[in-house]
Amino acid sequence: MDAIPSLISGRLHDLGDGFSVRRLLPVLQARHVGPFVFFDHMGPAVFAPGRGIDVRPHPHIGLATVTWLFEGAIRHRDSLGSLADIRPGAVNWMTAGRGIVHSERTPPDERAAGQRMHGVQIWVALPQADAEMAPEFHHHPAEALPRIRRAGAELVLVAGSAYGESSPVKIFAPMFLIDAQLETGAELAWPDEHVERGVHVVEGEVSWGELSVPTAAMAVQTGATAAPLRAEAPSRVMLFGGAPLDGERHLWWNFVASSRERIEQAKADWVAQRFGRVAGDDEEYIPLPA
Repeated sequence: MDAIPSLISGRLHDLGDGFSVRRLLPVLQARHVGPFVFFDHMGPAVFAPGRGIDVRPHPHIGLATVTWLFEGAIRHRDSLGSLADIRPGAVNWMTAGRGIVHSERTPPDERAAGQRMHGVQIWVALPQADAEMAPEFHHHPAEALPRIRRAGAELVLVAGSAYGESSPVKIFAPMFLIDAQLETGAELAWPDEHVERGVHVVEGEVSWGELSVPTAAMAVQTGATAAPLRAEAPSRVMLFGGAPLDGERHLWWNFVASSRERIEQAKADWVAQRFGRVAGDDEEYIPLPA
């Protein structure tokens, strides 16, 4: 990244049943933005009655995952015994630390009725000092999150700190994650305490200085100052960023670590099934990729 915003289009993956995921981070232009090392935009998609998402139990290390939905519902289970349905406006924040296993499936009621699904899934790398902490899972209802109003803009502070507010979500390094809805012509200055930043346009179009950022695209930038965003149409955007990472990270499958040796250990642990099991969802799992 540099001081001029860079546009990221991402890569679209069709997962079947009309459900697609756009991978926006990591890419060549930005391996990470602040502590954000992975960013997927899911959908929008429509699941017919009887259909849904079924992500079998799988492991993570060295990161925190966040699911943020615009539409639909996902049921989270993990090897700590957690069970939580995530719906729009609420936060599921899972800190993997030294290792956790979880599954993500459509809840029974939504599967029976059919549903629209739309949201983002994000990974935040833990600082090296916290990478081997005990795993945790926290669910935060929508009413617990700060709401910030600016001229022509409504913001929800999902995690971190920005604009004088702080989210109750437990984090481990300076960062921000915001869901913002902007009226046409609205201008929004960036939080000034963070030097790495990005915007993903969920709907609409924004301009960032001379750069136009259309629907489904992302733009990233680093530096002490940044031009404000301007909505060229009614827009919904995700704003994110933070302090630079304390060193590079290796990403392989669902593992994030500061060394390749730690990745290899995680591979061996998953093959040997040393991670633990997901209570209530332990009859199948995703094998280690070849």
